[in-house]
Amino acid sequence: MRNFGYFEGEQVGSLTDVRLWRRILGYVRHHAPRLGLALVLALLVTAASLWLPRLMQAGIDRYITAQTLDPATRIQGLGRIAAVYAALVVFIFVAGFLQTVVLERVGQAIMHGLRQQLFAHMLRLDMNFFNHQPAGRLVTRLTNDIQNMHEMFTSVLVTLVGDLLKLGGIVGLLFWMNARLASLMALFLPLSLVMTMVFSRLARERFRAIRTQLARLNSFLQEALSGVHILQLFGAGQRSMEKYHRLNTGYLHCTLAQIRLFAVFMPLTELMGTVAVAAILWYGGHEILETRLTFGELAAFLSYMRLFFQPIRELSQKYSIVQSALASAERIFALLDTRPTIETVPAAPGVTRPVRPPRIRGRIFFEHVAFGYQEEELVLRDFNLEVRAGESIALVGSTGAGKSTILSLLVRLHDPLRGRILLDGVDLRVFDLHYLRRVIGVILQEVFILPDSLEANIVLDDPLDRDRLARVIRLAGMEEFVAGLPDGLKTRIGETGRTLSVGEKQMLGFARIHYRNPAVLIFDEATASVDTQTENLLEQAMDKAFQGRTSIIIAHRLSTIRRVDRVVVMDRGQIVEQGSHDELMARRGSYYHLVQLDMQPLEKGASG
Repeated sequence: MRNFGYFEGEQVGSLTDVRLWRRILGYVRHHAPRLGLALVLALLVTAASLWLPRLMQAGIDRYITAQTLDPATRIQGLGRIAAVYAALVVFIFVAGFLQTVVLERVGQAIMHGLRQQLFAHMLRLDMNFFNHQPAGRLVTRLTNDIQNMHEMFTSVLVTLVGDLLKLGGIVGLLFWMNARLASLMALFLPLSLVMTMVFSRLARERFRAIRTQLARLNSFLQEALSGVHILQLFGAGQRSMEKYHRLNTGYLHCTLAQIRLFAVFMPLTELMGTVAVAAILWYGGHEILETRLTFGELAAFLSYMRLFFQPIRELSQKYSIVQSALASAERIFALLDTRPTIETVPAAPGVTRPVRPPRIRGRIFFEHVAFGYQEEELVLRDFNLEVRAGESIALVGSTGAGKSTILSLLVRLHDPLRGRILLDGVDLRVFDLHYLRRVIGVILQEVFILPDSLEANIVLDDPLDRDRLARVIRLAGMEEFVAGLPDGLKTRIGETGRTLSVGEKQMLGFARIHYRNPAVLIFDEATASVDTQTENLLEQAMDKAFQGRTSIIIAHRLSTIRRVDRVVVMDRGQIVEQGSHDELMARRGSYYHLVQLDMQPLEKGASG
């Protein structure tokens, strides 16, 4: 498993990483025509912007200061130049608008596809990955990091070319107009470059600190809000408030550090531009007095100076954007490169592709299975168990005996470290994973509720069949419950919808299983937290669910266990005894003692 510990800031991205750039540009390739149009528009905007000062120079030298022309000719000439100037300004506005729209469409399309790819990839990763990754960190990947890349696509890739061309064009025009004035301006260039490089390095560190702190803040928020009922129940709100205050204050300090940096750099750039203009005015004035420079040339020179410092400021900011985007790209691609450890593999001779049998009988065999969440601490040790097709068994034992681990192995949330598990004589690792999880249905103690209608929560990804849905409602004992809802099956449940009780959630879980009609059923404490009336309804649903399919129950309540064909008693990852309820009670072994312990609280309650 790839270690994601470096994700929150250690990687900062490298402008010279060819492999990374090649991969980023791979997402751009499909949008090459639109990017080409945006590049053409950027070049046209740059050319038009560079032409404006030349028009100003022509208006001043040809008509404003030209004493040899009559006033009417001068006014007429100025009118023509003003019209061309206005037309260029309108053209720059329209072309800039179109360029922005095209770039945003490209950027949004790339980010939309990347978000879909990243989310779909995360859904394929196994539980080992999510057990080691805070949810807030993964949310940051899908939000902040992708937004950073969006800014690079829309603010840098094309406009960077325009800014560089603008700088080169300005320098070339200035030396062509007046080499002496251009040389004076060039004295400011090294200082500008040094200042920009220093700012970029400092800004990169500030952005990195902000990203790191924001990821920590998101992780804490996700954990705190998902467990808010625990915080309230145990009065741990003050401690959480203090921790959030520390994280939030840290984020504030990081953000203020960035603001202070920009507050120094931006005015400093403006100051440098102002000093450069003052120097040009001083030297240019002497040149005009010596008749080596015209008023129009000086005005154009000053306009070019204003244009010159603008892209320098933008280039420094874009450098920071690129660094931030490259760091985000590294983290996103590292996540995309993470392979799930649970995949369909050729685990049998002659098997070259995933197996999807047309019919599953439901015979299960654990063959010398060993498993531990950490290999040095095994939960199951040389575990062997056969469940016959159509048989119902109950797994019982103390906490930590390995009962729920068997569930995880059957649906391949994990794979055995040693040994194998067979379904109808075929290794589980050969089955198509999606198919396997459809033919093995699981009802957990905690039923996940989608923020959607009751109907959507039952059907999930299956095609909607209203006749089958009506039968499922009857089988799950939900008819009275559905009839009491304001909109029936269309009633929204979950977030911003109707809140379900524990029993209602369990009935929903049974309805889901009946609708999917799997060949194997697993009940993990499915009736452990419901009242007696609801339990009776659920037990009726369980009786119907048992018919014609293999069933495995993980439960402590005797009323649930009595109806199974066989009870398997586990202790520390191994089977210690098995048989029917009556057989095991007669033996007075481990199962007998578990039953006695289970009945003691009831006897005390009755005597009290």
